[in-house]
Amino acid sequence: MQKKYLSIIALALLGVTASAQDNVYPAAAQKGVTVITHATVHIGNGTTLTDASVSFENGKITGVGNVTVPAGANVIDASGKQVYPGLILPTSDLGLREISSGVRGSNDYAEIGENNANIRSIVAYNTDSKIIGVLRENGILLAGVAPQGELIEGSASVVQLDAWNYEDAAYKMDNAIYINMPSFMPRRGRMAFMRPAGAGDPVKAAFDKIETIKTFFTEAKAYYQEKNPAANNLKFEAIRGLFDGRQKLFVRANEVKQILLAMDLAKSFGMKLVIVGGSEAYQIADVLAENKIPVVLDQQHALPTMEDDDVDQPYKTPAILEKAGVLYSLNDTHDQSRFRNLAFNAGTAATYGLTKEQALTAITLNPAKILGIDDKTGTLEVGKDANILITNGDLLDMKSSVVNKAFIQGRDVSLDNKGKQLYERYKYKYGIK
Repeated sequence: MQKKYLSIIALALLGVTASAQDNVYPAAAQKGVTVITHATVHIGNGTTLTDASVSFENGKITGVGNVTVPAGANVIDASGKQVYPGLILPTSDLGLREISSGVRGSNDYAEIGENNANIRSIVAYNTDSKIIGVLRENGILLAGVAPQGELIEGSASVVQLDAWNYEDAAYKMDNAIYINMPSFMPRRGRMAFMRPAGAGDPVKAAFDKIETIKTFFTEAKAYYQEKNPAANNLKFEAIRGLFDGRQKLFVRANEVKQILLAMDLAKSFGMKLVIVGGSEAYQIADVLAENKIPVVLDQQHALPTMEDDDVDQPYKTPAILEKAGVLYSLNDTHDQSRFRNLAFNAGTAATYGLTKEQALTAITLNPAKILGIDDKTGTLEVGKDANILITNGDLLDMKSSVVNKAFIQGRDVSLDNKGKQLYERYKYKYGIK
């Protein structure tokens, strides 16, 4: 009798397990021709077309504007709807950290030690992250995935957000090396009491760390120039691209001093520089524009860096950089929302000095340029990958935006996700229709 009950329990548990399995799969490759018709098409470079069409085949855009619909094409009537390029999240720990509150088993975004140049974020990227489906539903189809660390953090890659594994996901691999520029300001805020008495001058400590970075780059450059190194050095090998132009140096820097020193560092070694964070970049916008230094603005929905800044300074900074001619992109690093509000950050910037199309460019074409993938994506242009969104309402408006369809390289990807599944589950439980 007892065995019978145990068998019933086992079968019940098996049923629960089976029904709880994920049922959202990466989409198959595009077949045939797809044409989206009668839409308002936002190209992503500031141009908007009304009552226009977009066609794509084999994952590539084949026509934009007045398109002839071939026989047998899959036609999507988008009357009254908007069509946009897929959004690009320029830098994140997506797929490396699942739960931001410190559940260690879900975290693989940082390593111990000052120098982790040989760490590759792409090999730790988890394509089964529950966050990915939520981002697709909010229009984000590509993301930069970067490690974090104390000083030299490692290499970042760009991924597309519909894949079985990291090899499938890789869109541009190891395109950037990240370093964390030390701060010149003493610890402040509620944890300031943790700074031990007599801990020393934070400015001197910062310069000491910068010297550590310079020493490493000097040795790495000498190694790079050696035709046949006596021994293989993994850390030096990992940053070869910084010296031959294949990689960019992404520096996490918010303070003006940090940004200027990052510029000096990159210039000394002939490296392509990108500033990540950049909350004080507006103070030296002309300098950044003159030196053609791109900026990734980490978070608009935040307090300013300095206590005497305008409280809405983060909202105004994109317009200041735009006016100065700086290449910049918007980002979303909020731990609780986990990147999903990227489009709405752009919407905020559009109410503080940008036009809607400028704000859209800041999350499509501009990040594509910064990440070095603008030859493949960022705009709806012939020859580029068919990374496309169809929406009801304004994509940048939280109230009206609803993404109806998303295509990654022409594949019709699922917009289902864990949040939607739980919503339907509890609607069923409580008999809500």
